[in-house]
Amino acid sequence: MSTSVFSFHFRRSAVAVAATAVCLTALAQSAGAQTIISVGAGAVSGSSADRALFGQYNGLGADRNAVGILGIDYSLRDQDASKWLDIKGSDLLGHTRELGLVWKDPGSWKLNANYGELVRYDPRTINTGLVGAGSTTPQVVPIAEGTGNDLALQTKRTSLGLGLTKIISPAWQLALDLKTEKKEGSRFFGVGMNCPSVIALTECGSNTGWALLMLPEPINASTSQVEARVNYATAGLRFSLGYYGSFYRNNNTTLNPNVPGSLNINSLVPNAGLIGILNQPLALAPDNQAHQFDLSGSYDLAPSTRATFKIARAIATQSLNFLSAGLTGAPTGVTNLGGEVATNLAKLSLTSRPMHQLSLLADWRYENKQDNTPTAYYNAEGPLLYTNQTFPNRKNKGKLQASWQFDSVYRGTLGADYEAIDRGVFNATSAIAGVSALRQETTETGVRAEVRRRLADNASGAVTVSSSRRTGSNWLRDNNGLGVTEVTDPTNPILGLPTTAILPPTLADRKRNKVKLFADWQASEELTLQFNAEGGKDQFSVPTAYGLQDSGMNLFSVDWTYTVSDNWGFNGYLSRGQQTVNQALPAGYLMAFNDTSLNASVGFTGKANAKLELGGNLLFVNDRSVFTQGLDASADAYSAMLLATTGGLPDIVYRQTALKLYGKYALDKTSSVRVDLIHQRNSINDWAWPFAYSDGTTVTQQPNQNVSFIGVSYSYQLP
Repeated sequence: MSTSVFSFHFRRSAVAVAATAVCLTALAQSAGAQTIISVGAGAVSGSSADRALFGQYNGLGADRNAVGILGIDYSLRDQDASKWLDIKGSDLLGHTRELGLVWKDPGSWKLNANYGELVRYDPRTINTGLVGAGSTTPQVVPIAEGTGNDLALQTKRTSLGLGLTKIISPAWQLALDLKTEKKEGSRFFGVGMNCPSVIALTECGSNTGWALLMLPEPINASTSQVEARVNYATAGLRFSLGYYGSFYRNNNTTLNPNVPGSLNINSLVPNAGLIGILNQPLALAPDNQAHQFDLSGSYDLAPSTRATFKIARAIATQSLNFLSAGLTGAPTGVTNLGGEVATNLAKLSLTSRPMHQLSLLADWRYENKQDNTPTAYYNAEGPLLYTNQTFPNRKNKGKLQASWQFDSVYRGTLGADYEAIDRGVFNATSAIAGVSALRQETTETGVRAEVRRRLADNASGAVTVSSSRRTGSNWLRDNNGLGVTEVTDPTNPILGLPTTAILPPTLADRKRNKVKLFADWQASEELTLQFNAEGGKDQFSVPTAYGLQDSGMNLFSVDWTYTVSDNWGFNGYLSRGQQTVNQALPAGYLMAFNDTSLNASVGFTGKANAKLELGGNLLFVNDRSVFTQGLDASADAYSAMLLATTGGLPDIVYRQTALKLYGKYALDKTSSVRVDLIHQRNSINDWAWPFAYSDGTTVTQQPNQNVSFIGVSYSYQLP
């Protein structure tokens, strides 16, 4: 299937927007039609650095200080003529414009279409000497820090969707959806390398050196999706047969930097091998596609028992030719990856209510991902030869649940969960990096209980407690391209794992316990409160000294609404969440990570009189990440000196205070004026910025950002 059918390129213009308004004005003359047009303008204060966070997605980033406002809302309801038409457009003069259409004959057919744009501005300030930034052939020009040109990165998404639904009969329905999105621009990206390295023995040799370069990723790609579905429904049987296709096309296959022979690395000139590595083409996201066929539905086995099912088959492929993409060095006879992953899915669920008080649920899900990608020796450095690794995955997941209605108020639920994952046989000719061993199989079992109190008098709520345990098969130690060794006794000093081994926490034995409470309280006729509290802890167990030891989370929140009168009301929320991680790192480092987030908001809406409507909201966010570091007995003298000198990593703090106010005044029955005011203050204290690259490029983020916005719009309803 050719993807050109689903790939589109759009060009916007003020003429097209104006034409839309003219057409709607003409349509408004139809009987039963209603059209509302909003026009206006907005202005924002501050420099582009002040608006870095505020203007990421609303079109007010970079150097844009003003924006036009144009919105359209057209609707036509004529039941006698079977006419139903809705056209809505928002921000038609801005960078986040949306235009949607729904046209249907109720009970017969429906056509919908939508068009949208979204521009995202990178919030960081980049100063660089890079020439051709954002292209596929950037040229690195070393500079003294801060003497280059400021670079603003942005990406733009342009999307179009079309949908058609046809009701063939009361039992049969046909649906077709097409979507496409074009993405252009550049985003934050880079490359780096250090010598010597086991993955670059030939290029590095015994030379030393390192380099890190900021090279924006050039983006010029499209994603297209098509979905076709046939639905059938009768009194006892319902099913849906469908096809889904996804097609990704990238016009930029490689990034080809031009790096000079000298960089600013603490006055160290990199060796020629390192420069050669940095000048190699860097592969970007390749073209790929996926196809899926599925059948899902439900069948009533009895008046109180229903079975639901789903079966699906999907195939995803990637076969971009290496030479056509500008990539060389592939193994002899290999022209492309030939990537293929086939996924089979089956799901069956039974729900039953054998008696008034008892409800039962049984659910089973089977998924088998078969990675059929051929292996080849892509990694060859001197005597070291490795193939790529395939990643099959077979997963079985089940759930049993029973609920008992004790009386009209209380209901109890007990459940059990099961999940088993088989990751297939490790490729004997491949190797792993970053960890010391893997596991082929993991199994997790869990139980949960809930007591729920239904709304009675003025309160309702629920308490849920859950616990799960994950275990796995023996660890598999990698032998650098010569297969793996199953470790039956990890503590064996010769055949086991060293105490310094690093094991992935996603495969480690884990104990998880959680508790959650929810309450809804009608304190008075005017005041309603909702409370939510939950906490949990994970404990990990691995046969080494390094890795993740435990993690935890807790959250408390309260939402409230208060109605003063028929015209005035207040609302708000307060929440506090915390996440903790304790881990042991190589070189004897012990780290405890603690992130605490506080969020609060208060808002109001009301009518001062018959013509004036007012509203507002005050938001406060405070997020603090704390890194508590220590050393164990295995730490070396340099690590001890470094920690004593610096005190470890400083805290990362982010704060935001935002005030939003609006007022809407009705001039008459068909027109109104609205004024919006926004003031936002952001404070960022992050030790990651500023950052200096090896060519003198610097990346910073303004720590304090203050911005104000005012928008005035006029709405008119056409007669």
